[in-house]
Amino acid sequence: MDDMDRQILAELQEDGRLTVTELAGRVGLSLSPCHRRLRELERTGAIRGYRAVVDADAVGLAFDALVFVTMRQEDRTTIASFEQALADLPQVIQAQRLFGDPDYLLRVVTADLAAFQRLYDENLATLPGVQRLSSTLVMKHVVHERPLPA
Repeated sequence: MDDMDRQILAELQEDGRLTVTELAGRVGLSLSPCHRRLRELERTGAIRGYRAVVDADAVGLAFDALVFVTMRQEDRTTIASFEQALADLPQVIQAQRLFGDPDYLLRVVTADLAAFQRLYDENLATLPGVQRLSSTLVMKHVVHERPLPA
């Protein structure tokens, strides 16, 4: 990974819909070398994919909460079951396993407080190995969907 690759990544993080021709122009490469570098970044996994960034409010998912999970048991089977169950909940849009306490941090979106309460009671509280859940509501996104530094 050199400075040119980093520049390509920076441009694509700002606008993932750039054509290869537009990208080449922005980074100062001819089309073929730019295309080769782009394919190599995709092949190595530096670029994992392309997607639209959707505004949660615009699609009716304005309720945003952070849920801290402390596990009762942390054996391999319980952790695998817990993580698979999380992957099956589309309202959990981010999940990180942490060192220390709590064990996990989840970002959850729902339509409103009532929908969050149902998700909490019917799904999150019943996940394998969960000892305790603690939630906090997101008041405002200060830094959101920021590209990785070049």
